[in-house]
Amino acid sequence: MGKSKMGLWMLLALVVGNMIGSGVYMLPASLAGIGSITIFSWILTAVGAICVAFVFGRLSEAIPKTGGPYAYAEEGFGRYIGSQSAFLYWIYVWTGNAAIAIAGTGYLSFLIPTLKNPLHGALTAIAILWILTFNNMRSASQIGLFQILVTIIKLLPILAVVILGWFFFHPHYIMDSINVTGKSNLSAISLGLNFTLWAFVGIESATVPAGSIENPKKNIPLATIIGTLFVAVFYITVSIVIMGMIPNANLQASSAPFADAAQIIFGHFGGTLIALGAFISCVGCINGFIMLQGQVPMAAAKEGLFPFSNFFSRTNKNEMPVNALIFSTILTSVFLLLTISGNLTQQFNLIINLATSFAILVYFLSALSEVILAKRNKTPIRVRAKLTIVIAIAYTFWAFFSVGPEMIFYEMILIFVSMILYVFCDAAKKKDTNLNA
Repeated sequence: MGKSKMGLWMLLALVVGNMIGSGVYMLPASLAGIGSITIFSWILTAVGAICVAFVFGRLSEAIPKTGGPYAYAEEGFGRYIGSQSAFLYWIYVWTGNAAIAIAGTGYLSFLIPTLKNPLHGALTAIAILWILTFNNMRSASQIGLFQILVTIIKLLPILAVVILGWFFFHPHYIMDSINVTGKSNLSAISLGLNFTLWAFVGIESATVPAGSIENPKKNIPLATIIGTLFVAVFYITVSIVIMGMIPNANLQASSAPFADAAQIIFGHFGGTLIALGAFISCVGCINGFIMLQGQVPMAAAKEGLFPFSNFFSRTNKNEMPVNALIFSTILTSVFLLLTISGNLTQQFNLIINLATSFAILVYFLSALSEVILAKRNKTPIRVRAKLTIVIAIAYTFWAFFSVGPEMIFYEMILIFVSMILYVFCDAAKKKDTNLNA
């Protein structure tokens, strides 16, 4: 990116900002439908996410390439799996952006009631997406500074609720709703995994724009590991506080649980403050993920692993992938209109289940790639690294199958689509090679 690159603090803001987005504000309502037993889902997810972060940290040092997880899968498994990972990762990013935009609009409706109308809410979410898409056509350092500012603004009101919320904490709210699913405790914890993983999706954010980062071999691992550790502690604390402040039935019905908690502490002003903070939080998260939805297809297209490589690899004067950004946002906009629902939480849950199922598979392949690369290069793996790899593989494998048969069905469809796309990509690359020979 020329002289305009992202430093460590910008990367930390990108990692933390992408993980602390819609999840912290919407997931308390989603998890209330399972019960307070999901605290164990949070703990398991935190352990798994931290191990995945260590895997990404080591891989980013060994393979400092733009594209992050898909680049690691390509190095480990070859061009076909690399192409498939890039495709699935790209879908996860732009579908995930739809969920974040829904969450942001949901909190904005606390201030502007007309947005509770599903169509009005969807159109507002689309407008936000396009404003931030154009923002991402600026230089990497400008995007990074924006991310730092938004991350600071959104953390302050959340921390205020988490600290003061203990004074309004009722332990029996948690004890009376341990498992409300009617299924076994293990099934409830597994069901919670897919929701809690959504909160950590974005763990790889620092690895994707490697070409836009100062000293990537040092800064990417630091930002990934420190950011994930901070978010893990943060999420577990937030979940316990909110579940202890609001009765389970009320929490399930809430479209803005954090704002409801703030109202308990501060009155109407508190609800307004948190609603505004939540909206800003989602804006920052969308901004970060929009950056990724442009970088991944651009990097993959440059290596002939993505269809229409000339289109997706094109950049502007700031070296930002304008075509990839615009096309991805068009898809997100259409997806939002197709999934309009009168129940905001149901719409949010549907989309995060879909997006998370794509992310999990790419994380799984990245963890396996570290083992393959170590064997190929005859590099010994230290005991501590082996432990994190084993936990990362086991966790992502379990999380993948916890998404349920419907999401796995959609996953299989897209895997078959990726096979077809790879055939065309491979043929195009061979044609270019022959022409240049």
